[in-house]
Formats: sequence, C-alpha cells, structure tokens
Amino acid sequence: MDKIEKVRSISIWVFIVPFIALNACLILITQFHELFPNQGDIIHNTIPYIDGGASISRTARVFPTYLIFKPAMFLTSFLLIKYWLYNREIILSFKKDHKYIKYIIFFGIGSAILLTLHSIFLGIKFDNDLYKLFRRVVMLCFILFEVMAQTYLVIILYSFKNKLLNFINIKFLKMKLILVSLLIIVALISIPIVAMPGNKFFKHALEWDYFMGVISFYLLTFFMWKNKN
Repeated sequence: MDKIEKVRSISIWVFIVPFIALNACLILITQFHELFPNQGDIIHNTIPYIDGGASISRTARVFPTYLIFKPAMFLTSFLLIKYWLYNREIILSFKKDHKYIKYIIFFGIGSAILLTLHSIFLGIKFDNDLYKLFRRVVMLCFILFEVMAQTYLVIILYSFKNKLLNFINIKFLKMKLILVSLLIIVALISIPIVAMPGNKFFKHALEWDYFMGVISFYLLTFFMWKNKN
C-alpha cells in the first residue's frame, strides 16, 4: 500500500528532525559558547536528561539556537499533520467508519498546531503572568494531545491486528502499546509533583526524557510497518 510507505518515511523524520534539533541546541549552548553574543545565555556542564540542569526552552529560545529549533519544529508540525492524515486513510482501507478515527485526527492534528504555536512564541519575552501561563498550557496540551492521539492509534490498530499481519511486525505494535502505557503512567504519577512549586531539576529532566519518549513512538512506527519494496 502506497500510504503505508508514506507513513513509514514520514515517521522516521518525525523522530529524526526533533531529536537532532533538540540535541544540536543542547550541544551548542553547552559547548560552543563563543557563538552566543549574550554570554548570560550559555549553560555549563549539564546533561539535562539525567541532572535536569536546563529546560528544553532554556536551550532553544536564544540566538542562535532558535534558528535551529524553530524551523525544525515547524517542519515536524507539517510532518505530523501528514502522518495522521495518512494513518486515517490506512485505517479506512481496513475498517471504514471506525469509532475512534475522529479522535486520532482531532488529537493528532491538534498536537501539530499546538507545537507550531509553542515554537512561534518561544523566545518572545513578555513580562506578564498570563502570557507565561499561556505558554505552559500550550506545551502541556501538546504533550497531552500527542499521547492521546498515539493511544487511540494503538487501540485502533489492535482492534483489527489480525488483518494487519502481512503488513506489520506485531512485536513493534506491542512495543508501541507498552510505550504509550508508560507515558500515561508516568504522566499520572508526575502530575502532582509538576503541579507543586519547586522540584525544578526533576521537572527539567522529566521534560527531556518524556519528549524523547513521545517522539520514540514514531521511530517504532518506522520499524512496525513492513517495507514492501
């Protein structure tokens, strides 16, 4: 199926583009300090995945790192929209009018729009508590929408997995189920901690690791669909 190949090719880029962009920003701001005209922006000696020494936005919102991060997130948003639309067509070819198909479109495309909004406002300084709250809500909603879209997609694929045996590697579908289950469990456990003041380093490490978990879903998609070529 042509749509399966398109989903495979798009999914690997949905993983690669943000992964490279995020870590390129981290390497630049921690290792190449001479590139930053404002030396107050630089960060020293941190591996935020482990020690939570900086948030994602802290590494990506300043010049020149935003020149990498913002275009990468705009491209990722575009690819996400294509990804969810192609998945819709694949599902319809196997089972028309699935009761959950509207949810993957709503949450999937919604997550892409929210990622675009987050990228647009990242780095714009405006000393207003409502504006700061708006940015946090947009980012949290992006994560929520992504996890919801991924969860519904796994549920849909599982509902007719016997029809997909010639098209997918079932072990990777199971891995996707484990991944989304872990993302939901971690989110539920972390909500009370994130809502409380303090715990800055834990929140930063969680942000990095959780984002990697979210985009790993698309890496598993690439390996799940069999390459019919």
